[in-house]
Amino acid sequence: MTETARTNTRDIARAAVRAQLAQVAFELFHREGFDKVTLDDLAAAAGVSRSTFLRYFGTKEDAVLAAFDGHDRRLADALRARPSGEDDWTALRRALDTVIERYHQDPAAALATTRLVRETPALCARHLEKQHGWRPALAEALAERAGSADSADSPTLGQSVRAAAALDCLNVALDHWLASDGRLDLVDLLDEAFAALAPR
Repeated sequence: MTETARTNTRDIARAAVRAQLAQVAFELFHREGFDKVTLDDLAAAAGVSRSTFLRYFGTKEDAVLAAFDGHDRRLADALRARPSGEDDWTALRRALDTVIERYHQDPAAALATTRLVRETPALCARHLEKQHGWRPALAEALAERAGSADSADSPTLGQSVRAAAALDCLNVALDHWLASDGRLDLVDLLDEAFAALAPR
């Protein structure tokens, strides 16, 4: 077996263990309440030592918010892949389809995750902080779409504002979707949120 193959196998195994630990954590948080569960509880429920759990997740919040890892990269890549003639606002809306894809794949699990994050102050604050970090990646992708050779290094104020507004539209749509207990269509809500800020 080559070193590359060993590395890939190790990465796959690590990702599988990480996903399993996250699932155990989510089930325990859902059943007991996020604030009542300790790191020791999580380790015991997963059948691993506390130190093993901490090798995969540094905090309780990380065990939940890992589900959102890589969203900034996927969003930026999707944005860059949009047709060049498409306006920024439409391109941002279409790029967000990559984020809400999982809501279609497993609506019940997505609703439960959204509820846990939104209704737990520590998780909500960390998630918003994480999302704040997505904005530069989106603004840079918008700058690249504009075609200026050095624009990716310095997005304009307008590009940064549009990136921030797009993420706010996503959050408002998610809040309305959660308030409806998943009965409303998230795609329709996101479309409506974007339409409210669309250039007239």
